[in-house]
Amino acid sequence: MSISGKHAEYLAQQLNVLLVDDNAFTRKLVRALLYNIGVKSIAEAADGIAALEAIRQSPPDVIILDWEMPLLNGPELVRIVRSPGVFPAPDVPIIMLSAHGERWRIVESVKLGVNEFLCKPVSAKSLLDRLVSILVKPRESVQFGGYYGPAPRSPGPAIERTPAASKLMTHAR
Repeated sequence: MSISGKHAEYLAQQLNVLLVDDNAFTRKLVRALLYNIGVKSIAEAADGIAALEAIRQSPPDVIILDWEMPLLNGPELVRIVRSPGVFPAPDVPIIMLSAHGERWRIVESVKLGVNEFLCKPVSAKSLLDRLVSILVKPRESVQFGGYYGPAPRSPGPAIERTPAASKLMTHAR
């Protein structure tokens, strides 16, 4: 689905974003990019522990999260957030933003329930594209075995033929 630049800017202006990164310079750069694409409400956390507290106090519309952080890293934070019945906002969209773009990290992010993955350095356009994707084509949360997170974008033929496919596409509450 294609949307106009004005509509994308309007959507971005409505967002409350939580930016989680232990590097103050990176937070400053990403905050500037977010302001440039129209996001007006940006909260920040320097580590995963502070992020959990920020999410509990004022649930964001989107979390932009670094992979490598002290105390509680990105994957550990995602595991906690994606715990329905335990955590108050398990469905919040998450964008993993990492300097480490190895395939295994991307695969692990998907398995953890991350909505989008971006590699640093990030551009304003790629950040806006991911935010718009989350807003315009939201994916409902599903639970399948130990997984809780966004439904797959498009199940492949192998998934469609499995008996578990209907369970995978069932909305978890």
